Parts: sequence; C-alpha cells; structure tokens
Amino acid sequence: MSSRLPARGVPAASDPVRRLSRRRLLRHTMAGTGALLAAGPLSGCASPASASGASALSVWDLFQGGDGMLMDDMIEAVSKGAAGAEGFEVDRTILDWGPSYYTKLAMSAAGGRASDVAAMHLSRLAGYAPGGLVDAFDLDLLAEFGVTRKDFTPAVWARTQHDGTVYAIPLDVHPFIVFYDKEAADTAGLLDSSGELAPMGSPEALLDAGKALAEATGESGILFGHVTDTAQNWRLFAGLYAQTGAEFTLPDGGPPEIDIDAAVRVVTLMKQFFDGRTNPNNLDYNGALAAFTGGRGGMAMLGEWELPTLKQSGIPLGAAPFPQVFEKPAVYTDSHSFVLPHQENPDPARRREAHRYVAEILKQSLTWASAGHIPAYQPVLAEPEYAALDPQSSYADAAKVAVLDPPNWFVGAGSNFQNRMCQPLQSALLGNTSAEKAVRQMVREADALLRQPNPVA
Repeated sequence: MSSRLPARGVPAASDPVRRLSRRRLLRHTMAGTGALLAAGPLSGCASPASASGASALSVWDLFQGGDGMLMDDMIEAVSKGAAGAEGFEVDRTILDWGPSYYTKLAMSAAGGRASDVAAMHLSRLAGYAPGGLVDAFDLDLLAEFGVTRKDFTPAVWARTQHDGTVYAIPLDVHPFIVFYDKEAADTAGLLDSSGELAPMGSPEALLDAGKALAEATGESGILFGHVTDTAQNWRLFAGLYAQTGAEFTLPDGGPPEIDIDAAVRVVTLMKQFFDGRTNPNNLDYNGALAAFTGGRGGMAMLGEWELPTLKQSGIPLGAAPFPQVFEKPAVYTDSHSFVLPHQENPDPARRREAHRYVAEILKQSLTWASAGHIPAYQPVLAEPEYAALDPQSSYADAAKVAVLDPPNWFVGAGSNFQNRMCQPLQSALLGNTSAEKAVRQMVREADALLRQPNPVA
C-alpha cells in the first residue's frame, strides 16, 4: 500500500477529520491486507520514480497503527519543509512487520527494484550488508545535512557497520525495560528520593523486589509474559547474560561461543524469580499486559513500545531501564534504522535526496519519542521538550548500554533464531527442565543454525 505525501507548496487536504478517516485510518487498518505484496506486483513494478513521478522519493517501512500515524506526521513535516528546509515529495509504502517484510526487502534489492530508503531493525543488518543487499551511506553527505556519528551513542553506532563501513542510520533505540506502578513501588520501598526506581545491584535485590511488590499489591509482584512467545524469553535472557560480561558469539560455520556457566547462572535466576508464586511463571504476553494494566501486579517486564497502551490504563506509571543485577550495566534492545536498499546504478541526485530525507526525519524524533521510543539522534534528547516527557526521559540512559542480538545473517528481530532460543527457556521457566539442560539445548539450536548456508553470501 502506498501513500503519496505533498511536496512543499502543494496543499494537503483541508479537512483534518476527512484526512484521518480516509488517508490515515484506512491505511493503517488495511495495512495488514494491502501490504501483502505478492511476487507478481513486487516483480512487476517499475522503478520508484516511474511508479510515483520523477520527483517522489520512495520509502518502505513497517510502521503501522500508532507508530504509523506518528511516521505520517514526521513525513508530512519534512515534506512541507520543516524548519525552513526544502520539502520532499514522498511515496511511502507500508508493509507487514516480520519475516515477510525482510523477504520483500531482500527481493527488491536483489531484483533491482528497490526503494530509495527503507526501515530495518539494526539487528537484521548482518543479513543484508555482507551480501550487498544494502548500500553504504556517505557520511560526508549526511554531515552536510547536520548528522554525524557523534550524534549517536557508541553502543548503537557500533552496530551500524560492516567491515568498517556504515550501512544503517538509527532512528531510535527500543529497549526491553521495566514499567512499574509508582504507588506500589513506593509502598514496597523501591523508590529513591526523587521518586524514581532505585538501583538494585544484585540478583537477591531483584528477588526481594518481586516479593515486596507482591506484598504491596496483594497479588503478583513482577509480571512477565512468555508462554508461546517468539521473543520475550530471549529478550530477558540476552539482557541478563550481557550483564554478566560474557560474550554470546555466533561465528560463521560454528560452533557457537557461549559461556555455559554464565548462561546457566542467568537461567537459574530466571527460574528462581518466576517461581509461580510472587511472580507468575505461566503467563502469555497479553495475559501479563492485561494483569499489569488491571492493577494485578506491581511491575512488568516489557518493551518500551507498550507505553501508549499502559498510559491509557490510568495507573500511576513509572518506567526505568532494566535493572542491573549482575556485574555490568546492559539493557537488551534493538533499533529501527534507515538503510539504502541496493540499486545497481543509483541516480546521484536521488541518493543525495535520500540522505537529506534521513537527516530531516531524524530531526523530527521528538514526535517519535511520544510513543516511547528513545531517539537515537542525541541532539533531540538534549531538548527541554524531551526532558519533560514522562516517563520516557526516565529510561533514556538505556541507549548508552544497549545490547543487540549477536550479528549473524539468521539473527535479529522476528527471526527464527529468537524463537528457537525461547523454546528451551520457556521449558525451564515452566519447570519442565533444568537451567543447564535449557542452556545446552540453546547451544545445540545455535549450532544447527550456524551450519546452515547463508542464502545471500
């Protein structure tokens, strides 16, 4: 599904109600159907310019619902020429998030029918840059438009590269964090003098926090939905494992390089924590979310992207980076980023406009932050308007200690790797296997994936 936004000087629809109902609402409610581009339409489209007019910049992304509407607003701002800049004509295509999106992105790049700009989870870059499916950014050109590597945290910027060349520009950092009921946390004695969640510093402190919150709420302590989920267990494990200081490395061809003792230590804590009493061990994702919004738990381990839903619940909401309980600060995260899908002979003028578009969208990141995402472009974090965002500004430091999936072609958001890691972890949390057996199964699963040939190598 495509949407063409007006260039500067071209009037938009004058009736805002009509625009919401006919442009924005229809697009986002139908995105799941219209975005399922079959091989015929995908292979049959011409170049982005001929499909939408020579001046239209073709952009692919996977932002639907509330995020999609915010991206609409950001694109509309840059299309009109925000802050006095020259505007754009943008042809935006919204695709279903998940494996299908990345398959279509790869097909379009390999088939010579790629968009000018596309969104990609930074954790997926290792499956695209080595195979030539995305093109490198010109950092001098980005700097001309006011964006440099110094505008990003080193933890995130390090993952934008392959062989020392930058192939992705981060839009945000979206970490796995904790949300909490401020009143329950206060009763449980977990807040510092400023009313924020106090540091924990040890596994024992995390266990005690769960018990204290259960007592404060009269129900559950900390909620975590993982049953049949394809990512949640991995998010929790990966963040805690990184806090031990151990490396989780997946070299091509294998075997995986995983610190078994550190991994067992982490899974043992997970089993102790989600003991089925103060912290339920058998919730699915929606069950945990519903329990927290319904006041049946004092804290929830979730992605920051749930902030809009949680704000609607009416609970006195606080949020914080995932607590450090082992030796090293680390928060599991990912990043929505922009890439330049490979084009055999890109037009220099269009490539220049693609760089300018990415830079201008980054400068609109305060809008993006309203949904909970941490802007990757650091100058936005320094604005007073961002500091006033509650609770977003409370967990912004998570970007400084961000840890992403280990780089490999089969790893990243929506990947089968995450799903295969989650299954033995789920078995351990449900009490069906030991921590050591779960870790050994994770190693076997990783080894099996490493033995598969890279389809784009």
